[in-house]
Amino acid sequence: MSIITLTTDFGTKDHFVGAIKGTIYNELPNARIVDISHEISPFNITETAYILKNAYKSFPEGSIHIIGVDSELNEENKHIALKLDNHYFICPNNGVISLLANEIKPEKIVEINIHDRIETSFPVLDVFVKVACHIARGGKLEIIGKVISEYKKMVELQPKISDDLITLTGNIIYIDNYGNAISNISKKVFEEVRKARNFEIMASKYHFTEIQNKYSDIVDFSLPFDQRQKEGNKLAIFNSANYLEIAIFRSNLKTVGGASTLLGLNYRDTITIKFS
Repeated sequence: MSIITLTTDFGTKDHFVGAIKGTIYNELPNARIVDISHEISPFNITETAYILKNAYKSFPEGSIHIIGVDSELNEENKHIALKLDNHYFICPNNGVISLLANEIKPEKIVEINIHDRIETSFPVLDVFVKVACHIARGGKLEIIGKVISEYKKMVELQPKISDDLITLTGNIIYIDNYGNAISNISKKVFEEVRKARNFEIMASKYHFTEIQNKYSDIVDFSLPFDQRQKEGNKLAIFNSANYLEIAIFRSNLKTVGGASTLLGLNYRDTITIKFS
């Protein structure tokens, strides 16, 4: 039995997550369900894409990922199911799949057409669960939808490169639990544009001319403990997902703060890199 994962903006206070799991177990008593996150910021497609991209590869091939963010069906927000990187994804066609499909081409995409069976205004429960259970039983995508070749793309997920290759411009796409501000600039794109040149990173009014390999690199361990740099020092780093991140060393939003609060970096803010 394939693993079924859930990624939603439903939170855990309401009944939604429990209802989804109960419905899956009614159809597949031996199902294995894993929560990736239910704390996505409401309707935040970019945040969803980032979290999903960095979670799905840790699951076995053949896993089925239900994505319940901005999932209401309308003329501009159809529902799709696709196979990509030997995983299955069931989601609205709202651009959430862009960050994954930009690097790995989907093997097959279908526009779901079983909506005549909708019973409520809760499509994740009425449609996405049925599709997931169909796939888990070995069913084919063509049975639940018509094959399509295109999906909605989100331009904001891709950084922009100037024609003269001097400027790389990105945006903050996610603020994590530590208050770290994560951009859409990947290490791969950075190195391709950089070509060993010097660089300057500009984030709000703060500038960085080096990128650390790990957070503690800004600490001088040769100094006595009470003379070392402590919490609150800012740094740029490529995080574990290989995206450029502006961080505060040993940040804590409840005490010393994080990059989002101390540096005033927010979702969609611009990150600019100049090469010379």
